[in-house]
Amino acid sequence: MTPETLLSILKLTPGWAEQAEAVELDDTATLQVLSEARKLAENTLAPLATRADAEGCKVENGRVKAPSGYRETFRQMGVDGWIASDLDPEFGGMGLPLALYTAASVALEGAAQPFMMMVGSATAASHCIAATNPELAAEWCPKLTAGEWSATICISEPDAGSDVGRIRTKAVQEGTSWRILGTKCWISFGDHDASDRIGHLCLARTGTPEEGTRGLSLFLVPNHIDGQDNGIFVERIEEKLGLHGSPTCVLRFEDAKAQMLGDPGRGLPALFNMIELMRLQVGTQGAGVATACATLARAYAEDRKQGGHPAKPPVPIISHPDVERQLLIMDARAKLAVALALENAVVLGQAHAGDAEAARLATFLLPLAKTFGGEMGQQNADAAIQVLGGAGYTREWPAERYFRDARIFTIYEGTTGMQAQDILFRRLLKDEGTLDLLRARLGGARSNALIDRVTEMVETLRSLSLRAQMLAADGMLRACWYATSAGLAERLRGHLDGDAGLDVWLSTGEAHMATVEATIHWAAQA
Repeated sequence: MTPETLLSILKLTPGWAEQAEAVELDDTATLQVLSEARKLAENTLAPLATRADAEGCKVENGRVKAPSGYRETFRQMGVDGWIASDLDPEFGGMGLPLALYTAASVALEGAAQPFMMMVGSATAASHCIAATNPELAAEWCPKLTAGEWSATICISEPDAGSDVGRIRTKAVQEGTSWRILGTKCWISFGDHDASDRIGHLCLARTGTPEEGTRGLSLFLVPNHIDGQDNGIFVERIEEKLGLHGSPTCVLRFEDAKAQMLGDPGRGLPALFNMIELMRLQVGTQGAGVATACATLARAYAEDRKQGGHPAKPPVPIISHPDVERQLLIMDARAKLAVALALENAVVLGQAHAGDAEAARLATFLLPLAKTFGGEMGQQNADAAIQVLGGAGYTREWPAERYFRDARIFTIYEGTTGMQAQDILFRRLLKDEGTLDLLRARLGGARSNALIDRVTEMVETLRSLSLRAQMLAADGMLRACWYATSAGLAERLRGHLDGDAGLDVWLSTGEAHMATVEATIHWAAQA
């Protein structure tokens, strides 16, 4: 996706103009940022990703060795301002709008998503530390934004994944500091040699097990203090389907010194400052992969010659209707994934500025971005392999790597099932005004009709049992997405190159909603 197209989608997003004006950003400056991001993606990150996938990560003498080039690239990205550029300048950022940071990240994520997980964690951690402990932020945030230090999010344990209330890692107070004891798993970049220091944002139990999530607090746990190891050990790194360039670690904390972030027993609310941005990052990862795969498939289809009249030279496969159909759908997914990520970023920016209605809408849009940005990234990776045919299945082309890497999108940072329950129980059934806010923001005839149908489905669900509601949760999540995507598609039509893919998307909306309604009917009878 070109920088010009990204800029067009930004300008079509309600609220962007005000956010750009507030920091004196005009179209020329915005386009320059997006153009520089594309150059970085093409010239540095894409080659890095290819090497990293082949090289992988390994443990040597108890430490994780990251792929070659990671340390230098991470540091340079910090020097050049690509890490947490939306953070307040007081803490080392540039104060840019979150939406611009997100738009620039589309190309970066599409080029090297496994590496960018380290950048995303450092960015999200910077915001979390700044929001919960200004004293620690003064020390840590400038180092994180400079690419000298990095950070992780430590939630999952062997017996506590999505069920966070079962976390057993303990925090024991020792004077003004704390000691952490326990094991954490699935920790992306939990250890590596690509930065001088790693700060683990770790959920640990300060209350009793019976208190569930209310007994959890958030801590910053450095991997070393004054040059001395801080009791954090790498038990192993996972062998994975994809993300070979991202070390996924099991970490053991043995009396590791820590400092609390936020208030005791309020670990989850404090950590949500980080979770929120990391879920947006997943949506942006999906948008990046969706756009990269759409671009790859179209370029291949224009170049690859096959078929046509046997007495004439073969024709580019893009001229075959079935290939054209696939490319149109890929193009629509890419545009909608980007529009969804930028919609979320603008709304989150408004929420952070104190807009109460935007804050309500953000909690509705974020599960959609995380889930369907991720799904569209997966779907386009799969479609790219199909368009490339046998070539797409080989490592000569990056489509198979995108396919392997993208499979994680709907798993980490909250599975699709968790997002569905959040949408249904915390938004639709609890906050009756959410759909009205969505209707007002999208303002399209077709999307409004679909939102009305979602409203009717919600009323149907109110009378069903809890079990039936949970069976229907995934369907409701998808209904919300179909309504939202229709509004986004209507907004984009006529403003970007080519509307055919968006027309295909809009024409199938009714069929998708009918499937959802059938699912709800089944749940009611189950």
